[in-house]
Amino acid sequence: MATSLAGSLAQFTHYDVTSHIGTRFPDSKVQLSELMQSEKADEYVRDLAKLVSERGVVYFSSQDLNVQDQLTLAQRMGELTGKPSDSKLHKHPISEETPELGAEVSVISGISRAGLQMGRRASAGWHADITFERVPSDYAILKMHTLPKVGGDTLWACGYEAYDRLSPAMKKFLEGLTAVHNAQFFVDMAKAMGHPIQDNRGSPENNGGDLTAVHPVIRTHPVTGYKTLFVNKTFTKRIIELTPEESDALLDYLFRHISENHDLQVRYRWEMNDIALWDNRCTFHTATNDYADDRAGQRAVGVGEKPYFDAASKSRREALGITF
Repeated sequence: MATSLAGSLAQFTHYDVTSHIGTRFPDSKVQLSELMQSEKADEYVRDLAKLVSERGVVYFSSQDLNVQDQLTLAQRMGELTGKPSDSKLHKHPISEETPELGAEVSVISGISRAGLQMGRRASAGWHADITFERVPSDYAILKMHTLPKVGGDTLWACGYEAYDRLSPAMKKFLEGLTAVHNAQFFVDMAKAMGHPIQDNRGSPENNGGDLTAVHPVIRTHPVTGYKTLFVNKTFTKRIIELTPEESDALLDYLFRHISENHDLQVRYRWEMNDIALWDNRCTFHTATNDYADDRAGQRAVGVGEKPYFDAASKSRREALGITF
C-alpha cells in the first residue's frame, strides 16, 4: 500500500508498520532537511502531507531537522494541501514565548507528565491535539531528542478504521451528531500559574479563554475525502443531541472502541532524534508512562480548517476496497 500512496517519496525505502496505520522511512540518509531544500521541495512536502493523511502517522529515523525548519514544514504541509490562508501554527493556550523556541513550539517533557495519576487506566490519555479549538489541528511534527533507557513509547490509533468498524446502523446514527470539546484543565492551570490564556492561537477564530468548541462526531477528511471518527477521551465532553446519560454511555463506548482495538493502533519505540508526523484529523495518540528517566522532544502543531461532515464522502475501506 505505501508505495502507491508515497508519490515522489516512493523512491526512498519505506514500509507500512501495520495494516491500517503507520509508515516508516528507516534510512537515516533520507533527511527531511534535505528534502525541504531540494528543487522538488514543494512536491516532496505535498506528497509527504498526503501520505501522512492516508496513513495517519509517518516516521523518519535520526533526523537533523532544526526547530525553525520543523515549524516551516508543519505550515507548508497544510498550505500545500489546501488549508485556509488564515490558518497558521498553533500557540498553546498556556505557552510562554521564549527567545530559544518561541510560542509556537510545544516542549514535550516527561518531567511533569501532566495528567498522570497513579491507579488510573493508561487509556485515559488518548487524545487528538487541540480539538478544544474552534479551528483545530491538521498536522503535527514531533522530534524526540531525549529518551529514557527503557519505555516512553507512543501509540497512535486510526480514526478511519475506527469509523469503518462500526455497524451500518451506528454509523448512520452518529453522522450528523455534534460534540462539545473542552480544555478547562488548561484554564485552571493558567489561573494557578497566574498566566493569561494565550490569544491568537493559529486562527482568527482561536481566541479567548473559553477553550470550548463544537465539532461533528463523524468528520470528513479534506485531503483524503474519507470519513473518520472525531471524538477523544481527553477533550470530548458531551454529544449535544443526546441526554447527558445517553451521551456518557455512547462516548464511553466510542472511547473504548478506540483504545481497546489494538489492531487499529501502532506503537512506536523512539530512537534518538526520530521524527513522527501525524494527522490530528484522523488519528488519536497517547504516550506510555512507563519510564523513570527524562523524556523530551519538540512539537510543532499546524492549524487546519473547521471540521465538517459531507454525507457524500466515503469510508476508507469503501474508497480503497479494503476487505481484511
